[in-house]
Amino acid sequence: MSHFDYGYFSSNKKSNKEIRKKLLKSRTIKRKVLANELDFDYYDGDRKNGYGGFKYDGRWKIFLNKIIKRYNLNKNSKVLDISAKKGFFMHDLTLLLPGIKVYGVEDHKYPIMNSMKSVRNNIKFLNSFCDMNYKKDHFDFAHAHNAIYRYSFKDLIKIIRIISKISKKSHITIPAYDNNKERLKFYDWSLHGGVLLKKNEWKQLFNEIGYNGDYYFSGTKSFGI
Repeated sequence: MSHFDYGYFSSNKKSNKEIRKKLLKSRTIKRKVLANELDFDYYDGDRKNGYGGFKYDGRWKIFLNKIIKRYNLNKNSKVLDISAKKGFFMHDLTLLLPGIKVYGVEDHKYPIMNSMKSVRNNIKFLNSFCDMNYKKDHFDFAHAHNAIYRYSFKDLIKIIRIISKISKKSHITIPAYDNNKERLKFYDWSLHGGVLLKKNEWKQLFNEIGYNGDYYFSGTKSFGI
């Protein structure tokens, strides 16, 4: 178990950071209600509600080379993307490793309906990621990018345990903070709320529930706020 940064958040440009700082003022309860539907408003509606247009730009190809190398992935590997959204991670992985078996799970229907046709049939809808039902070590690698923290603490524990069971190797991204100022700023920024712990508390949790995969702590610096 170790902290592994494959560079996703370091790609944020200074201009985007300035935009995010301005967006902080618009994170109202109304916006958060809309965002938590994880429907059109969150993905493709007003930027104040979420992504403001969740469109494919090929960015995952930049980071996937690091992921492929670290987890020794090849065309014979079987990979699971947890919270696959519109399938961008999955699509880019198939471009870099033609023939690889990559699957996704998603807990909202809108992104699946609007996902990339190249991988749409491999994205499975689940009411909850707690419902992932695969055999032990079914996947060579499981990836959960900034998604599972949306759940309750009880369900998050269950999901992490499932990830540990169904994958040989894994990487999860979760929000963390070092001080109270960062904690408050994150809750102002976050449209979803969810579980937010100190970095050492996450490590204690991983030890307590037996999570041995990799992780990345996202936070105010990651989001540029």
